[in-house]
Amino acid sequence: MLAALANVLRVPELRRRVVFTLVMFAVFRLGTHIPVPGVNASMIEQLFNNGNLFGLLDLFSGGALSKFSVFAMSITPYINASIILQLLKVVIPTLEEWSKEGQEGYKKINKLTRYLTVVLAVIQGFGMAFGLRSAINNPSVFSILMIVASLTAGTCFLMWVGEEITQRGIGNGISLIIFAGIVSRLPDGISTLAKYLNAGTINILNVILFLIIALAMVVFVVAISQGIRKVPVQYSKRIVGRKMYGGHSSYIPLKVNQAGVIPIIFASSLLMLPATIGQFVKVPWVQKVAGYFAWGTPLQTTLYIILIIFFTFFYTAVTLDIKNMSENIKKMGGFIPGLRPGKPTTDYLDMVMTRITLSGAIFLALIAMMPHIVVFLTGIEGIYIGGTSLLIVVGVALDTMKQIESLALVRHYQGFMK
Repeated sequence: MLAALANVLRVPELRRRVVFTLVMFAVFRLGTHIPVPGVNASMIEQLFNNGNLFGLLDLFSGGALSKFSVFAMSITPYINASIILQLLKVVIPTLEEWSKEGQEGYKKINKLTRYLTVVLAVIQGFGMAFGLRSAINNPSVFSILMIVASLTAGTCFLMWVGEEITQRGIGNGISLIIFAGIVSRLPDGISTLAKYLNAGTINILNVILFLIIALAMVVFVVAISQGIRKVPVQYSKRIVGRKMYGGHSSYIPLKVNQAGVIPIIFASSLLMLPATIGQFVKVPWVQKVAGYFAWGTPLQTTLYIILIIFFTFFYTAVTLDIKNMSENIKKMGGFIPGLRPGKPTTDYLDMVMTRITLSGAIFLALIAMMPHIVVFLTGIEGIYIGGTSLLIVVGVALDTMKQIESLALVRHYQGFMK
């Protein structure tokens, strides 16, 4: 791999892309330390832990939210806008038509995503300013508007940085920003582990077991993320003019984890909401209900697993059109061996997708439960190995390696993947 990396860095264009991406990372990390004016950041930092919604958002922002910097909202509004438009394709015919128009349709959807990002950023900024108004030094209308403007500008700037990385860097700009934010928390985890060792809370055997589990989780996530079910497709021969087309075999790659990390994010956000509300609403019955949904309670754990499985099936059904896939196979003169084109093919693909989606849902639920398993086996608390962060980091790393490999192979160099 080191030889492949050296080959990549010898190519001037690839070297410029890598350097540009690293510079953008430095800009992102610098912005996480620029505070929003008029806010007492030390008061806000006390609200953040892994058991509420702020802790999840702080993870994606690389600690910028706990510092309440100009990048406090990170790229979250853009991600929400993308998910919303993706879900709306099912109910809005215009969006579905745009998605089929190729590059021009992509430009239209991307432009709409930017506008929706600004709207969501303003709404989220007002919500954060209102919810954290006790930490504002002078909670006037002007101060709140200035905070909202600062947060929205930070999100828009990160959106621009992500697009620049995609065009002038190594690609996957938005994903790489999230990746950089999550990986930046790694030194804090190592520091916490060293403090536990120095204090005698844990011993070296606990650390070794912790590292073995972490490595096994990475291998497991890579295997499932890359796992596909190959459905064979045979294409019949057809003559167009004087040329003959078809007559070959191929396959449809159905991913085991088609929904990605979205189900865990949805489930986490819903279940962390009561605990977050309980921090601000000091009403006895609200506090009692929030206690039932605290991180690690039996009710929270059970609902967490159920919601992850539900959202896995829901998001897969929304984003993967089995009927359209079957019709495309028929239009191209293809068929699945042993099945007639049309409804039998649709029913078969639906059955296969249901089975592998169940496997993917169980995988996501298991990954989401890993923090509890790690604490139970090692006794190490306070170092959060979450399924959300692990799936994002591994997924982005694999996609980035493929992107670099494609850039290297174009120039006849051996890439990372073999």
